[in-house]
Amino acid sequence: MGAVTVGEWFAQLQPHPPAALHARLSDLLAEHAGRPAADVADVCIDTGVALLERMLASSDTGRDQALDLLAVDSLVTYAFQAAADRSWEIEERAATAMARIAALPVRAGE
Repeated sequence: MGAVTVGEWFAQLQPHPPAALHARLSDLLAEHAGRPAADVADVCIDTGVALLERMLASSDTGRDQALDLLAVDSLVTYAFQAAADRSWEIEERAATAMARIAALPVRAGE
């Protein structure tokens, strides 16, 4: 894609996410927008895990959480999309991401 920063990578996504999801993802990624594009996979996983952890800790499972749940799903998907050109890392990255996500309910309930 030729992006230099996380913000540019996100701006160049094709297809673009729906407007409400795009706005939520933009908010979530704003503090990382200036980081190098090489960090997109890590930024997306870290941001998605942090959001999911906040959601689990809040115990709010209402419909108003649907957009955030879609954002978590999108961030994890984008992390692997960004990492696709480093295929030798995918298996380890997937195992690490799954372990972090699987551990969330335990930590959130502590």
